[in-house]
Amino acid sequence: MSDTPRSTKRRQWLQAAGLTGAGALLGSSPAAAMASPPTPAAGPKVLRYAFKVAETGFDPAKIQDLYSRILTAHIFEGLYVYDHLARPAKVRLLTAAALPEISPDFRVYVIKVQPGIYFMSDPAFKGRKRELVAEDYVYTIKRFADPANKSPVWGDLEEAGFVGLAALREECLQKRQPFDYDRVVPGVRALDRYTLRLEVAAGRPRLIELLTGSDLFGAVAREAVEFYGSEEIMGHPVGTGPFKLVQWRRSSLIALERNPEYRERHYDAEPAPDDAEGQALLARFKGRRLPMIDRVEVSIIEESQPRWLSFLNGQQNFIERVPEEFATLSMPNGRVAPNLAHAGIQGYRSLAPDIGITFYNMDDPVVGGYTPEKVALRRAMNLAMDIPREISLVRQGQGVPAQSLVVPNTSGYDPNFRSEMGQYDPARAKALLDIYGYVDRNGDGWREQPDGSPLVIQRASQPDQFYRSLDELWQRNMQAVGIRGVINVAKWPENLKAAQAGSLMSWFVNSSASQYDGQSGLGMMFSPKIGGDNMARFKNAEFDALYLKMQAMPDGPERWALFRQAQRIGIVYAPYKCHVHRYVTDMASAEVVGFRRPPFWSEWWQYVDIVAEPTRA
Repeated sequence: MSDTPRSTKRRQWLQAAGLTGAGALLGSSPAAAMASPPTPAAGPKVLRYAFKVAETGFDPAKIQDLYSRILTAHIFEGLYVYDHLARPAKVRLLTAAALPEISPDFRVYVIKVQPGIYFMSDPAFKGRKRELVAEDYVYTIKRFADPANKSPVWGDLEEAGFVGLAALREECLQKRQPFDYDRVVPGVRALDRYTLRLEVAAGRPRLIELLTGSDLFGAVAREAVEFYGSEEIMGHPVGTGPFKLVQWRRSSLIALERNPEYRERHYDAEPAPDDAEGQALLARFKGRRLPMIDRVEVSIIEESQPRWLSFLNGQQNFIERVPEEFATLSMPNGRVAPNLAHAGIQGYRSLAPDIGITFYNMDDPVVGGYTPEKVALRRAMNLAMDIPREISLVRQGQGVPAQSLVVPNTSGYDPNFRSEMGQYDPARAKALLDIYGYVDRNGDGWREQPDGSPLVIQRASQPDQFYRSLDELWQRNMQAVGIRGVINVAKWPENLKAAQAGSLMSWFVNSSASQYDGQSGLGMMFSPKIGGDNMARFKNAEFDALYLKMQAMPDGPERWALFRQAQRIGIVYAPYKCHVHRYVTDMASAEVVGFRRPPFWSEWWQYVDIVAEPTRA
């Protein structure tokens, strides 16, 4: 392809920085001296960035992964949304006309839907404008209960306890008949065209947080699902949101454009009075019509270095989650490196509401089970993992040790809480293994199981440099205590499917909060979420009872005490190893303005603008 004026100038810029040709591997200084970046040509405002993991699709009822949910969050719309500038989190109206009318026992929620909101035009509607109505949210919620959809998020809906929904699902399963979408479910029904009534079996004081999830619980039109069919709908999302899908090359490129029929909605927010950054953003953008950009192009670049280079050379104008190996070089001491700053690069660093975990399949005959020797094996492996070294070397300091499944920036998180999860103690790990019969019987240097059979731990992984580094450290840690560890590499979506099906022995994966309620992290041990969030397939009656009790309680000291009990059950049985909470570094070129990382939700494209970059000498 011949150079355009923009690409020629970018190439000269990179050459000045030593980032082209043989020098394009960055060497020791990715922040080498850079000339001024170019001013983009006039035209559509395009946000361009790359995911490090491929999407799985666009049907909210069938997805679970973060990357697909970022996409669906901008196509579909829930009833409510988190204020994008408010810290701590604050719920605002999105398609609802008002906050819910809630019964004193927190069991009944009555919600009015705004009239005059329309789905984007689509052949499914046969040329007619299709207004959003309360029944669309009824249908959307029912889709998670339909066994045919095999929704990995059904556990969240079952946990919510909508009256009659689980019973309809169970009847469908027992009779092996199609799900009856026309059956009136007492807990999820439309009272009239614009009024939705939700009823749950036990009090749910924080149910509104579930309703903020546009990524999963944004309204889906029944006509669209029936028009495209249960399989094709994965590639034909039809929502009321600010963007629409216009191109999809699976695991390669996703392009979305401004929904030309999007209703008139304007930039507004409620940052705290002492939030200087939030107040500045509000002053700059208040009253602007949303979305402010015309197009978003998302590429899939799995390897860290090419993804970083694609940002530096101008192929992308935003990079979400700068790879750990470049984060400290690009933002030393939390400030953008001088030469990057000279080029107009902006940096944003925050402690993310997420966690890196290794899960153990509790149904697996080697690492699973609840007997003392199986618990001892998992706890020993956890103690053998050198998390300080993982943070300092593999992650280049971009994280803090995780003590439990409750993540930062959510309610119930205590930064002072300490547990065995945060300890590195290989001597204690060896002692546990010895006591419970995991010893080397044949002198080959590897421990066997108590019954004399081989002890081999299979760990799933991904084919990129970061995971290779993580896996090498894990294998060395296991070898140090006499455990043979084997790495099985596959693409991330394949590992996710295998994990949901219960066919992986163990896997390291990251999980991010999508609600302010910290209990969502503990949901990874709630048995109804097996096949979804509960990848470890952990079952414990005491934990489930605590979990349900916490759901019905208002926030306060009594609820936080139950959090601690629940956390300790996870620490004792060790279905997971909690590794780290990550520091996340995002960077943008000078033309991208208005970005602020959401603590635990995905919608942000509509709040940024693309402007002409200032000329620099």
